[in-house]
Amino acid sequence: MFPERFSNLPAYAFPRLRSLLDSHEPGGPVVHMTIGEPKHAFPAWVTDIIAENAAGFNNYPPNDGTPELQKSIADWLDRRFGAKVDAASQIMALNGTREGLYNAAMALCPETKNDQKPVVLMPNPFYQVYMIGTISVNAEPHFCAATAENGFMPDYTQLPEKVLQRVAIAFVCSPSNPQGAIASRDYLEKLITLAEKYDFKVFADECYSEIYRDQKPEGALKVAQDLGADPERVVIFHSLSKRSNLPGLRSGFVAGGPESLKHIKRLRAYSGAPLPLPLQRASEKVWADEAHVEENRRLYAEKFDIADEIFADIPGYTKPQAGFFLWLPVEDGEAAALKLWKETGVRVLPGAYLSRDVDGENPGKPYIRVALVAPKNDVKAALTTLRECLYQ
Repeated sequence: MFPERFSNLPAYAFPRLRSLLDSHEPGGPVVHMTIGEPKHAFPAWVTDIIAENAAGFNNYPPNDGTPELQKSIADWLDRRFGAKVDAASQIMALNGTREGLYNAAMALCPETKNDQKPVVLMPNPFYQVYMIGTISVNAEPHFCAATAENGFMPDYTQLPEKVLQRVAIAFVCSPSNPQGAIASRDYLEKLITLAEKYDFKVFADECYSEIYRDQKPEGALKVAQDLGADPERVVIFHSLSKRSNLPGLRSGFVAGGPESLKHIKRLRAYSGAPLPLPLQRASEKVWADEAHVEENRRLYAEKFDIADEIFADIPGYTKPQAGFFLWLPVEDGEAAALKLWKETGVRVLPGAYLSRDVDGENPGKPYIRVALVAPKNDVKAALTTLRECLYQ
């Protein structure tokens, strides 16, 4: 009665967390540092634009995005990365990038690769939709550890030839969730060159690209263009959720080669949920504005400076380059999260809930993920409490 391909899925991270913690009383005022839900103010004029265009809720929205939204996104890609794309044929607006990451696999993963079951590469830990999209197209997920030893970026170049011959898609997340690592230009060049050699696509999840400290992240699409790679080689995903503190707007985009986008758009026409028109109108303006993004980045930088000061002498602490998470080393993530909850009321996510066991090892097990989305003073107090509880 039920599909076997989903039979061995663990519970999603947050139901697992509730099962771990909620039968215990918190040891203090509850502080939520689990989910990456931005809390900084979004631009005040966003709601005005939605209200001005509210009549658009009476219409079915355009599947691909309004021409104005596609152009706003194309202009942003050019300004931010120097990537040149045709707005009409190489961009589609998304109802949240999770939709795009899932449906891109549905639209672009072949049924076989070199007459074998296709393989989809992904980092471990990873954003869970990568795995679900892979399973949904009956491909084989191949988890590659992203650890401190490799700069928290999976090294796909070291995979066996027999695996590489079957690869259809490789996911890369830069800046990475949860570790906050940035893929260097050299890393992206090597990955795209590998994809050219073995004829697979690179799905670049770049949703955290605008929250960085010192190093501005590279864009995979621009790197591919500079290399002269096949225009269909790289597909990128971006969002206003983190960049602009608008997770509830559910507004993002996918961009890539025109043939890739043709297939993605065709699938969306049958199965997707286009972004409502008033939200598209707001998104047109948000992608065009950088002032609020700069302020957002400044606020996160302050909180990362606080974290660096609090955890500077903790063995294994890595200063995040980007994003808004801390990936804190502990002996056991579940035990640490439970102890922290029972003794202080601070709520964090065990790293193992974002990873899968491979050969008996889970690279997320000795970590907790801590989201720095609360106001600065609340973050400072919670991190101080966390340090006193877990590292004394």
